[in-house]
Amino acid sequence: MAASIYDVIVVGAGSVGTPAAMYLAEKGLKVLCLDQFSSPGQGSNKAAIGGLRATHSAPAKIKLCLDSIKTFSTWKEKHGFDIEWFQGGYVFVAYRAEEVKVLQDLLVIQKQAGLNIEWYDKDALLKLVPGLSAEGLIGGTFSPEDGSASPMLSNCAFHKRAVELGVAFRFNERVTSIMRRKGVVVGVRTDKGGHATGCVVNAAGAWAKALAQSGGQDAPVNPDCHEAGITEPAARFLNPMLVDIRREPGSANYYFHQSAIGQVLFCITPDPPIIGSDRRETSSYLPMVARRMVGLMPKLTNLKVRRTWRGLYPNTPDGSPIVGRSKTLEGYINAVGMCGQGYMLGPGVGALVARLVTNTLTKDDEEILHELRPDREFAGTEALK
Repeated sequence: MAASIYDVIVVGAGSVGTPAAMYLAEKGLKVLCLDQFSSPGQGSNKAAIGGLRATHSAPAKIKLCLDSIKTFSTWKEKHGFDIEWFQGGYVFVAYRAEEVKVLQDLLVIQKQAGLNIEWYDKDALLKLVPGLSAEGLIGGTFSPEDGSASPMLSNCAFHKRAVELGVAFRFNERVTSIMRRKGVVVGVRTDKGGHATGCVVNAAGAWAKALAQSGGQDAPVNPDCHEAGITEPAARFLNPMLVDIRREPGSANYYFHQSAIGQVLFCITPDPPIIGSDRRETSSYLPMVARRMVGLMPKLTNLKVRRTWRGLYPNTPDGSPIVGRSKTLEGYINAVGMCGQGYMLGPGVGALVARLVTNTLTKDDEEILHELRPDREFAGTEALK
């Protein structure tokens, strides 16, 4: 095959695509990153509330997020760009025996995967988070090395670094199909022309399924809608991200944290899921999440909410990403189905994709890719998705 104009084309300049392009360029490859929107991170990335945790129940996600946290936590020191990294940790609370069992059972898996996490009883947790409602509290887990950052600033930082490394970005250009010849990728066609390459990375987030199908591939990624909000700033009163996994009518887990500049950001998981790609906010979201948040931390009562918004979670049937090469189309790589956790998984997945493309995988990489392989059986679901 003739030499490609680009070594790799990454489709999507969001939470996964931008760091993937950056890491591929660090490996010395000629990279083009295409995005249908007008600038980096305008798909689902801008809807993220900034939480960065390795506190998962699947070993692959734990390892990838530990890698991501290294990137976020050292970015300012290495590159001089403040992305509002704040290492406050994550707390998963337990007010019922059901949550105690789930969280304590997961500690074994989490520690085996390298996560620094411990169980805190009621008194210890109230010292760590003084504003928690004490009534009925049993305890919870705390992972101190988790944290948060600004999705907008970090994606901007990754984009800036990628450009410095020579990545070409083309915005307002939608990929309409993956071009292939005799089972091999030869380029992409867009609404503005075409580009030649022997390697395409699908990092299209909520739009990944259509892109995969354009190349004769299957990607069982279907978005659902989640809403988030932000308050006015306040003096620091909360260090960790708080996560409550109890289910109530209309909602599953919800979570919130205080950003580096003092605003409280919050999100809730609808139950049943709201399938689709409608990004218009609703009137039902704020009353639902506010009641649950104030019940967990009463001091939130008087904080004013500045705005709410809606984003898309590109979900897979088992709640874990799909990462790896296609077995039927040479040169096609999946980096899709982050299930609303693309922001925290992005740098880890991006670096893994770069090692995959350049055949520099480690033993850990091989294990991660086996767990997240595109042709796996999608059975069960990740406990902390």
